[in-house]
Amino acid sequence: MIKWRMARYRLEYLIFQTLVCIVRSLPLRESVKLAKGMAFFIHRCLPRKLTRYHVAAANLRTAFGEELSDQEIDETIHQMWTHLFRMVVEIIQLPRKLHRGNIFDVLEFDYPPELITALCSGRPVILLSGHYGNWEIAVSVFGLFGFPMGVVARELDNPFLNAWFEKFRQHTGHRAMAKKGGYDDMIATIERRGHLALLGDQDAGKRGLFVDFFGKPASTFKSIALLALEYRAYICVGYARRLPDDFENNQWVKFEMGCEQLIDSTQCVSKDPVGEITQQFTTALENAVRKSPEQYFWVHRRWKSEPKVRAKKNRQTEAIPEKKAA
Repeated sequence: MIKWRMARYRLEYLIFQTLVCIVRSLPLRESVKLAKGMAFFIHRCLPRKLTRYHVAAANLRTAFGEELSDQEIDETIHQMWTHLFRMVVEIIQLPRKLHRGNIFDVLEFDYPPELITALCSGRPVILLSGHYGNWEIAVSVFGLFGFPMGVVARELDNPFLNAWFEKFRQHTGHRAMAKKGGYDDMIATIERRGHLALLGDQDAGKRGLFVDFFGKPASTFKSIALLALEYRAYICVGYARRLPDDFENNQWVKFEMGCEQLIDSTQCVSKDPVGEITQQFTTALENAVRKSPEQYFWVHRRWKSEPKVRAKKNRQTEAIPEKKAA
């Protein structure tokens, strides 16, 4: 079984490296066409059960209600796949395409002046983002500006792909940290007043803290707020949102690099500081997603877990037998 698994991992890595070679050899516009073609194939040709179409559609309906028609939801999901494949292309191209010499051509910055003060304050900063925009570019920029971070991410099952992405994240001076089993590294970094980068929009299970996300309770990890409070850290809710292309000027890509909210944990006076901070950064992530919903990863089950009261009520409703007609 182990031999077969390793053979599969090697095959997956070979396919990925083939894609890397193809993308690096293509002109800019052709690489974008490749991403759009792959998105079309995923969205229009594969079975919807395989692409989790109904999960994405249900999530969009939960988030936007009647604001979006069925046709608009379908188009948003299609554009989501286009965005994700373009993101893969950009990650492959990034080490050669993004550097200090062109960073202001590629990025438009939208952040409060207090962010620079926070990064230079000697206190830790937690760069918090979600599965939105190109979060890998968002992290890379901090390294290019001389602010190395501990990048917390789940290790990939494929060890060869995992090593490739670790090397990618380290090329701008960051240090890769495993989400599972990397807690000691995180604490050591933040105790040295170093900075961390992580995603904060995963479902945290039944033991998570439930806060509102698009008007519905979403289980969220408490550890982010707890770390910020214990170590007096700032939380920067950031994103890198793709802007319209400028191919006429041979522009690689264009992103808005923004800080939706800068949270100073030392200024929290709530009786429930963990709940207050968790709600603040979750609301900030929601506000960022609303700017370009098609750049959010709607296929992941953000509302998978339900509060105990709601889950119990749902079970009771399901248990009520339908009345038979007289």
